[in-house]
Amino acid sequence: MARTFLMIVNDPGFFVSHRLAVAEGAQSAGYEVHVASMGGDAVKTITERGFVHHVLPLSRSGSNPLREFLTLLAIWRLLWRIRPQILHLVTIKPVIYGGIAARLSPVKSVVAAVSGLGFVFLSKGLKASVLRTVVRTFYRLALGKKNLRVIFQNPDDRDLLIRMGALDRTKAEMIRGSGVNLELYAFEPEIETDTPVVSLAARLLRDKGVVEFVEAARLLKSRGVNARFQLIGDVDPGNPATITEAQMLTWRDEGLVELLGYRQDISTLFAAAHIVVLPSYREGLPKVLVEAAACGRAVVTTDVPGCRDAIERDITGLLVPVKDPVALADALQRLIEDAPTRQRMGAAGRRLAQEAFDLDKVVQQHLDIYRKLEAASR
Repeated sequence: MARTFLMIVNDPGFFVSHRLAVAEGAQSAGYEVHVASMGGDAVKTITERGFVHHVLPLSRSGSNPLREFLTLLAIWRLLWRIRPQILHLVTIKPVIYGGIAARLSPVKSVVAAVSGLGFVFLSKGLKASVLRTVVRTFYRLALGKKNLRVIFQNPDDRDLLIRMGALDRTKAEMIRGSGVNLELYAFEPEIETDTPVVSLAARLLRDKGVVEFVEAARLLKSRGVNARFQLIGDVDPGNPATITEAQMLTWRDEGLVELLGYRQDISTLFAAAHIVVLPSYREGLPKVLVEAAACGRAVVTTDVPGCRDAIERDITGLLVPVKDPVALADALQRLIEDAPTRQRMGAAGRRLAQEAFDLDKVVQQHLDIYRKLEAASR
């Protein structure tokens, strides 16, 4: 009888971009792999890979308590129906709801992937403080199962949940990011040009530092620095931090940035770029910086959890203070005008990707955790 593996993730597109290789590794290891998520175009890719897909009533926002309860109930019912040997929860809602449901169902082992703690831990004010208290309680409930491991991508998130009393340190595991296919993201020498290309690839949210990036571009253009600035990605109407379409078009019409929209050919775009930037406010460990390193591109990012863990300071890229467009502009100008330093950092980034972010190694780390949990459940 095949061992059953279930991965629950909010967005099927995120599963394909960030966890497909892990699921394929589980499949190769002999598991019957099930994936549960919202519906979407990427579901076709999931079923074509031989996985069983289940649609859950997950949503990006959480403003309707009844709907959230029904989501939790749907997960609980799914767990009773499938009874997985390994339940792997990815992204915040599946971790919380799936962790709670797992304590009330016949799931033998749970893996929770905490790839960033979300805007709740970035926001300020009374409402955010109250919400953090609620989320803290939910994390304590969700991570309380005995045979459970929590995978963190950076030590700051791990230490925060331990300090909150939501997790026992013995249950924490560290895997640096989702990995990168070093063949698909190959090293390419920079294209020689008098106008270097600076790329930001992300969901176009304020907490990704998009506003600071545009302000830095404005400053550099006012200084007479010759460069092109690209925004790669879509707005996210379901997220309260989204940049609006109108704002994007205003920036484009001002000549500050080029809007490339959502793209799947990131390796091609990075091969044509000279610097990759991500001025995010907080991350788990951003895949885009791992991909930039694999492509041999110097990085400018913020000195915050997750971002600083994706680079080697002053070796593969530069760190700047968060929410500081002037410091960001200064760092970008340094690399725009100093091609030898930029190229040296890019080459070091490729070496870092080979040593720390190779997808095959990341998959094996996951399989080792599954094996340990299964052994403990017998």
